[in-house]
Amino acid sequence: MDDFEFSDHASRMLVERNISKLWVHKTLADPDTTEFHDDGTVHYLKAIEEFGNRHLRVIVSPTAQPKKIVTQFFDRRLRSSS
Repeated sequence: MDDFEFSDHASRMLVERNISKLWVHKTLADPDTTEFHDDGTVHYLKAIEEFGNRHLRVIVSPTAQPKKIVTQFFDRRLRSSS
């Protein structure tokens, strides 16, 4: 995760949303899905088993160096089939 940095907002949201940095790391390292959005951000998604297989969405600005994690949240629009 050396090539990623948390924005101030993303750091606050880890605490506020009770999201583990390990889950963010797992999502970035081995996403289930990766989406490329028109605004230039990349969205990494992964079902987190330890959190009821809910999907963690990690939004990254890839043009910053190191890449900037903009925010992360459990996406309620996505449901796990398991």
